[in-house]
Amino acid sequence: MSQSIEWLNELSADAAKNEFLKCCGSTPWASAMSAARPFANDDALFAKADAVWWSLSTEDWLEAFRAHPKIGEKKAAAAQAEQAESWSAQEQSGVASAKSQTKDELLQLNREYEDRFGFIFIVCASGKSSEEMLAILNSRIGNDRETELRIAAEEQTKITKLRLRKLLG
Repeated sequence: MSQSIEWLNELSADAAKNEFLKCCGSTPWASAMSAARPFANDDALFAKADAVWWSLSTEDWLEAFRAHPKIGEKKAAAAQAEQAESWSAQEQSGVASAKSQTKDELLQLNREYEDRFGFIFIVCASGKSSEEMLAILNSRIGNDRETELRIAAEEQTKITKLRLRKLLG
């Protein structure tokens, strides 16, 4: 479904918040984005999305992370809209054709990562193969929590922008 910035601007506050939640699972982010309308254009939307994201608390970021399924899984820990689930599946399509050994390694490292950092591994998976995601996971698992939280937050901004583009068509 192709939408426009005008369409987004004209939605009710609740409807807009629900659309924004499909793009980023942070309730405070979605509420702030809904309240920030109207947007003059896509660039204004993306700029506001970044500004709001970087103003949020760590707990707000973690809420957004919980709205994603782990790499290689289909369901997120938090409830997701059907469209967000579909987008996650598309974004992680590189795992679908992975060798079983790669899938097993991703599963094991995902567990280690979550145990180490207290949140799931977040990466903008679009266009990445399972081997690329595994290499990224391996390169990040040795980080300290603060560094990794910041990297995960940066990856979330990439995912959010990609989903905002999908939302607008």
